[in-house]
Amino acid sequence: MTKQEQYEALLPQIEALVAGETDRTANMANAAAVLHEAFGFWWTGFYRVLPAEEERVLVLGPFQGPVACTRIPFGKGVCGTAWQRAETVIVPDVHLFPGHIACSSLSQSEIVVPLLRDGQVIAVLDIDSRERNTFDETDRYYLEKIAAALA
Repeated sequence: MTKQEQYEALLPQIEALVAGETDRTANMANAAAVLHEAFGFWWTGFYRVLPAEEERVLVLGPFQGPVACTRIPFGKGVCGTAWQRAETVIVPDVHLFPGHIACSSLSQSEIVVPLLRDGQVIAVLDIDSRERNTFDETDRYYLEKIAAALA
Protein backbone atom coordinates (compact mmCIF):
# COMPACT_ATOMS: atom_id res chain seq x y z
CA MET A 1 0.00 0.00 0.00
CA THR A 2 1.40 3.42 -0.91
CA LYS A 3 1.66 6.26 1.56
CA GLN A 4 -1.17 8.07 -0.23
CA GLU A 5 -3.39 4.99 0.00
CA GLN A 6 -2.62 4.70 3.72
CA TYR A 7 -3.63 8.32 4.31
CA GLU A 8 -6.76 7.92 2.19
CA ALA A 9 -7.77 4.95 4.35
CA LEU A 10 -6.95 6.75 7.62
CA LEU A 11 -8.56 10.11 6.90
CA PRO A 12 -12.18 8.87 7.12
CA GLN A 13 -11.27 6.84 10.22
CA ILE A 14 -9.89 9.91 11.99
CA GLU A 15 -12.81 12.06 10.83
CA ALA A 16 -15.23 9.46 12.25
CA LEU A 17 -13.32 9.32 15.55
CA VAL A 18 -13.55 13.09 16.07
CA ALA A 19 -17.06 13.62 14.67
CA GLY A 20 -19.33 14.78 17.45
CA GLU A 21 -16.57 14.83 20.09
CA THR A 22 -16.01 18.35 21.40
CA ASP A 23 -13.01 17.61 23.61
CA ARG A 24 -9.98 18.62 21.56
CA THR A 25 -7.55 16.71 23.82
CA ALA A 26 -9.43 13.45 23.29
CA ASN A 27 -9.47 14.04 19.53
CA MET A 28 -5.74 14.79 19.46
CA ALA A 29 -5.03 11.64 21.49
CA ASN A 30 -6.96 9.43 19.07
CA ALA A 31 -5.43 11.06 16.00
CA ALA A 32 -1.91 10.65 17.40
CA ALA A 33 -2.58 6.98 18.15
CA VAL A 34 -4.02 6.26 14.68
CA LEU A 35 -1.14 7.98 12.84
CA HIS A 36 1.55 6.47 15.05
CA GLU A 37 0.18 2.96 14.73
CA ALA A 38 -0.39 3.16 10.98
CA PHE A 39 2.98 4.60 9.99
CA GLY A 40 5.29 3.55 12.83
CA PHE A 41 6.70 7.06 13.23
CA TRP A 42 9.31 7.66 15.96
CA TRP A 43 7.18 10.32 17.68
CA THR A 44 3.67 11.51 16.89
CA GLY A 45 1.90 14.13 18.93
CA PHE A 46 0.65 17.60 19.60
CA TYR A 47 1.82 20.75 21.28
CA ARG A 48 -0.92 23.14 22.38
CA VAL A 49 -0.72 26.92 22.38
CA LEU A 50 -1.25 28.11 25.95
CA PRO A 51 -4.13 30.57 26.25
CA ALA A 52 -2.00 33.04 28.23
CA GLU A 53 -0.91 35.44 25.48
CA GLU A 54 2.04 36.81 27.47
CA GLU A 55 3.74 33.41 27.83
CA ARG A 56 3.91 32.58 24.06
CA VAL A 57 4.74 28.92 24.56
CA LEU A 58 3.64 25.55 23.23
CA VAL A 59 2.97 22.93 25.89
CA LEU A 60 3.08 19.18 25.36
CA GLY A 61 -0.23 17.57 24.50
CA PRO A 62 -1.30 14.03 23.67
CA PHE A 63 1.43 11.96 21.99
CA GLN A 64 2.75 8.51 21.15
CA GLY A 65 6.44 7.71 21.48
CA PRO A 66 9.32 8.40 23.85
CA VAL A 67 9.39 11.17 26.46
CA ALA A 68 9.26 14.63 24.87
CA CYS A 69 10.12 18.25 25.54
CA THR A 70 7.41 19.83 27.68
CA ARG A 71 7.49 23.48 26.53
CA ILE A 72 8.63 25.10 23.30
CA PRO A 73 8.83 28.90 22.96
CA PHE A 74 7.24 30.82 20.08
CA GLY A 75 9.54 30.83 17.05
CA LYS A 76 11.96 28.24 18.51
CA GLY A 77 12.72 24.87 16.96
CA VAL A 78 10.61 23.34 14.21
CA CYS A 79 7.39 23.44 16.26
CA GLY A 80 7.81 27.06 17.33
CA THR A 81 8.70 28.03 13.76
CA ALA A 82 5.57 26.36 12.33
CA TRP A 83 3.54 28.21 14.97
CA GLN A 84 5.21 31.53 14.15
CA ARG A 85 4.70 31.10 10.39
CA ALA A 86 1.24 29.50 10.76
CA GLU A 87 2.28 27.02 8.08
CA THR A 88 3.54 23.47 7.73
CA VAL A 89 7.29 22.99 8.06
CA ILE A 90 8.98 19.92 6.57
CA VAL A 91 12.56 19.26 7.69
CA PRO A 92 14.40 16.52 5.76
CA ASP A 93 17.36 16.56 8.18
CA VAL A 94 16.78 18.07 11.62
CA HIS A 95 20.51 18.46 12.18
CA LEU A 96 20.58 21.10 9.43
CA PHE A 97 17.64 23.11 10.84
CA PRO A 98 18.90 26.23 12.65
CA GLY A 99 17.80 26.18 16.29
CA HIS A 100 16.43 22.62 16.18
CA ILE A 101 15.37 21.48 19.65
CA ALA A 102 16.58 17.89 20.07
CA CYS A 103 14.10 16.20 22.39
CA SER A 104 15.60 12.92 21.14
CA SER A 105 18.93 12.45 19.41
CA LEU A 106 17.33 9.63 17.41
CA SER A 107 15.03 11.98 15.52
CA GLN A 108 16.34 12.60 11.99
CA SER A 109 13.48 14.27 10.07
CA GLU A 110 10.31 16.07 11.08
CA ILE A 111 7.06 17.58 9.90
CA VAL A 112 5.04 20.08 11.92
CA VAL A 113 1.51 21.04 10.88
CA PRO A 114 -0.38 23.88 12.59
CA LEU A 115 -3.99 23.49 13.67
CA LEU A 116 -5.72 26.73 12.72
CA ARG A 117 -8.98 28.00 14.21
CA ASP A 118 -10.30 31.39 13.08
CA GLY A 119 -6.90 32.11 11.52
CA GLN A 120 -5.01 31.49 14.78
CA VAL A 121 -2.72 28.56 15.58
CA ILE A 122 -4.21 26.65 18.50
CA ALA A 123 -1.82 23.67 18.40
CA VAL A 124 0.70 21.93 16.18
CA LEU A 125 0.89 18.32 15.06
CA ASP A 126 4.52 17.21 15.32
CA ILE A 127 5.79 13.99 13.75
CA ASP A 128 9.39 12.78 13.93
CA SER A 129 11.11 9.97 12.07
CA ARG A 130 14.32 8.09 12.80
CA GLU A 131 15.11 8.28 9.08
CA ARG A 132 16.12 11.34 7.05
CA ASN A 133 13.86 12.58 4.24
CA THR A 134 10.76 10.80 5.53
CA PHE A 135 8.21 13.54 4.90
CA ASP A 136 7.06 15.03 1.62
CA GLU A 137 4.15 16.84 -0.05
CA THR A 138 1.90 13.78 0.34
CA ASP A 139 2.36 13.97 4.11
CA ARG A 140 1.76 17.73 4.05
CA TYR A 141 -1.46 17.37 2.05
CA TYR A 142 -3.05 14.68 4.22
CA LEU A 143 -1.76 15.89 7.58
CA GLU A 144 -3.15 19.37 6.84
CA LYS A 145 -6.53 17.73 6.18
CA ILE A 146 -6.28 15.87 9.49
CA ALA A 147 -5.24 19.07 11.30
CA ALA A 148 -8.26 20.88 9.84
CA ALA A 149 -10.56 18.13 11.14
CA LEU A 150 -9.07 18.56 14.64
CA ALA A 151 -9.05 22.36 14.86
